[in-house]
Amino acid sequence: MLALMNPQPKTVTTLREMARATTIIESPRLAERLGVRLTIATETFQHTGSFKFRAAYNVASQVPQSKIITASSGNFGQAMAYACRLLGKSCIIVMPDTSARVKIDAVREYGGTVDLTNVNLKSRNARVAELAQEHRDAYIASAFDDPLVIQGNASLGEELADIKNSFDLIIAPIGGGGLTSGLITGLRKAGASIKVFGAEPLIANDAARSLRAGHIIANETEPQTIADGARTPSLGQHNWAILREGLAGIVEVPEERIAEAVRLLFSLANLKVEPTGALSLAAVLTEPELFRDFSVCCVVSGGNVDTEVYRELLGQ
Repeated sequence: MLALMNPQPKTVTTLREMARATTIIESPRLAERLGVRLTIATETFQHTGSFKFRAAYNVASQVPQSKIITASSGNFGQAMAYACRLLGKSCIIVMPDTSARVKIDAVREYGGTVDLTNVNLKSRNARVAELAQEHRDAYIASAFDDPLVIQGNASLGEELADIKNSFDLIIAPIGGGGLTSGLITGLRKAGASIKVFGAEPLIANDAARSLRAGHIIANETEPQTIADGARTPSLGQHNWAILREGLAGIVEVPEERIAEAVRLLFSLANLKVEPTGALSLAAVLTEPELFRDFSVCCVVSGGNVDTEVYRELLGQ
């Protein structure tokens, strides 16, 4: 009975053993439509439906604390909830009350505690700070601005570097910068000289403005782009240290191009993608001449999207 009441932490499996390899898709119809040599690397089949599992599991498996608090619009939250379940830990996920219902439900189903907040009245970070005072034994994790997050996401960069007939450049969504900084780190570790471009919503273009200015510029309010994974206040400090020198550039993508990319991935690549995940392809739609003469890998970061939102996007 005592053993049941006080379960021992589960044996830790390494990230390399635990994460699913990214899925590589060649879509001749999509490549012909865009006029580029195109490969898709999709994390929609990763545990919890996005690349965020790589980061979340790396954090949860390496910190000694048994409780983790973080803020997330959804993908990192559900990834952290699942990682904590695997490792016998607990977590509290602060989420905007405008988060996709499918993501809120998933966090709860994976065993995480959801703390919804109105970001117009109180920021995610402010709410996390309040919870940190209440739970002083917890590890406070950033969904993007954490060396362990970058390290976890670097595993994707290493995988892409190992692919035969690799690419001239990789395009990936950018919000807080955890994915792109991880890709750059992983590619460097593998000794691959592949350029990395970020793809960012035009109405949430703090990363692009930061790159132009040479220092971090934050959004004044949480931008309500349809790419909810990119509704971050600013780049992280750890990410910025890598991105300011490591990024080849950032394409600022209009909302209509994001929606178009979602539809093209469905119709021509048979792939269900959330708007944030479609940002990389949307960057090619936005700046086709920039990528015309190169072999391009578009990273699709995730596929967790509300049914109604997805239906609306496909019907446009």
